[in-house]
Amino acid sequence: MGEPLKLEEVNRMMGASLKKALSMDIRPVAIAILDARGDLLAFNRMDGAMWRTVSVAQGKAAASAAFGQPSVELQDRYNTPVMNALTLSENGRLVPWQGALPIKRADGSLVGAIGVSGAKSDEDEAVGQAGIDVL
Repeated sequence: MGEPLKLEEVNRMMGASLKKALSMDIRPVAIAILDARGDLLAFNRMDGAMWRTVSVAQGKAAASAAFGQPSVELQDRYNTPVMNALTLSENGRLVPWQGALPIKRADGSLVGAIGVSGAKSDEDEAVGQAGIDVL
């Protein structure tokens, strides 16, 4: 397992993601950064972002962290028994929908995930990618 994310890295990722969202002229978003276990490390909700973006951003990131994959790759499994069982075991917390990306170290080890909600799904993912790009 790779070295856990440091606060400085998380703050840098959050800043880059917020900057990207502002530059894209999209609807306000919420951004969640979780560790590999799915615990929240950082969260921001832009002014005007809908209330529901809070849980959706965290849920997308939790799904991405749980599987070590971009959440878009989990969409087809949404109604499978395994995904339903995991979602139930996580009290409905996993949101397998586009907008989250795994955070991996150079050696490929999973150290977390970043999830975004509020804009179109591909825009959410682009905002998250900006955060990963500064690692």
